[in-house]
Parts: sequence; structure tokens; C-alpha cells
Amino acid sequence: MSTPPRALIADDEPLLRERLQRQLATCWPELQICALARHGLEAQEMFEQQRPDVCFLDIHMPGLSGIELARLLAGRTHIVFITAYDQYALQAFERGALDYLVKPVEAERLARCVARLRERLALSPAAPTLDDALLARLLQQLHAHSPSPAPTARAAQPAALRWIKASVGTVLRLIPVQDIDYLRSDERYTVIAWRGEGAGPAEAVVRTPLKELLAQLDPAQFQQIHRSVAVNLAAVRQVVRGANETAELHLKHRPEVLPVSRSFVHHFRAD
Repeated sequence: MSTPPRALIADDEPLLRERLQRQLATCWPELQICALARHGLEAQEMFEQQRPDVCFLDIHMPGLSGIELARLLAGRTHIVFITAYDQYALQAFERGALDYLVKPVEAERLARCVARLRERLALSPAAPTLDDALLARLLQQLHAHSPSPAPTARAAQPAALRWIKASVGTVLRLIPVQDIDYLRSDERYTVIAWRGEGAGPAEAVVRTPLKELLAQLDPAQFQQIHRSVAVNLAAVRQVVRGANETAELHLKHRPEVLPVSRSFVHHFRAD
């Protein structure tokens, strides 16, 4: 292409949206991110304004899903789906006209995706048409996917974690769970934001993925607020509701403001 390629990123979770933008700046420096959309309807509006060459679309978005939006944009832009669910990739992304990234996006996988996009744009700026039947099947899978109903009886669960071993620089620390403010996923690792000596903010890293850690923590104490962050409810000062069924969470002991995604905002509604 004679002019630098342009891209739109659509994801309802700000941290994941911004992280992908940083990753693309590293592996595809000439790519211009011309739009960052918070949901499907906003992405559709931004696309009509900007007409980007590539669209990175989260499959699960309020308003319009990434799949529904792809059907509207078919043939006008190169589509890359972003999903947290491997089954979509395994069942439906075997054709050259489609590509996908699984959250959290790994640098090596993103590099392969970028290489394919560069090749397509070099051969022809025109976007390939998408298989409507395939998109219909994806949409059906999306609508069918829902959490399993809670069982009426559970097997005995192991006691919740009371301490977490974590690296702080070159030192291994034993962090009391009650001192943790929040946990943030960072690819294969989890960042522990906690209060160190003197109640000062501190961070540590563990090799255990966030999903595995949450399964070992007390669900009455730790609440996931989007796919990559869980918060200690005892550390929450207030939750401020925002537009489009989102919210911002303010902590008692730290300056960070944590976004609450649409998928988890219902946990903070008043009774």
C-alpha cells in the first residue's frame, strides 16, 4: 500500500483494548490506530467515519457482537476476531479470509496474524468477502454460549487461600490474602497489587494464571470485574456507574481507577 495502513480496535474492556494497541505499535509500527471503540454500535459508527483497512473485533460486545458487525462490514475491511473462547477458533477459523486472536493476546500469535495481514494488504488492499454461512454458524454458537446453571449440590471444596507466594524483585514474599487490593492478568502471569509494610502500595508477580488463582480464593471476598482483573471487595471505596452499563471502581488505599465491564457490572447494582 502507498499510504500507511489504518486499523480500528473494538473491545468493551479498556485495559485489553489499550494493551492490544501497545502490542500492535511494537510489532507493526507503521500501522495507524485510527479508532478505539467501546462497543459494537460505536465501532460501526467509527468505521463509517474512518474506513480503516483492518478491524480487530471482540466477539463479545454490547450492542452488536463482533460477528454481527463483521457481517455488516464484510468486503469493506480485513477482519480479525478477538475471543476469550478457544472453541470458536477450533471450530470456525480455518479459512484464509478470517483470522482470530485469543485473549490474552500473545506476542508470537499476534506477529503471525500481522504477517498474514501485511501479505494480504500488499497483494490487494481490497478486503476478501466473508463466508456468510460461516458467520451465521459463529453467531449461533455465540448466542448458544452461556454459563452452565449452578448445581444444586457441590462436592466439598478445599479451603480458600490465606497466603500467596509471589516474587517482589529478587525476593520471594508471602502475601496475606487480606492485604491484596486487586489481581491483574498479564499473559501467563498474574500481577498482585497489595499493601506492603506501612500500608504502602506494592506489586508482585506470580506464575499462576488469574483464572486458577480465582478458583482458589474466597468468592465472597474476591470479585472479577472484567476478564483480566479481580478485586478484593474489602478494598473497594466506591463504584461509580458510567454509560453503556459500565462502571469505574475506586479503591481505598490506591490511586488506580479500575474499569468494570458490562459483563460484571451487575455485581455492583444496589439491591
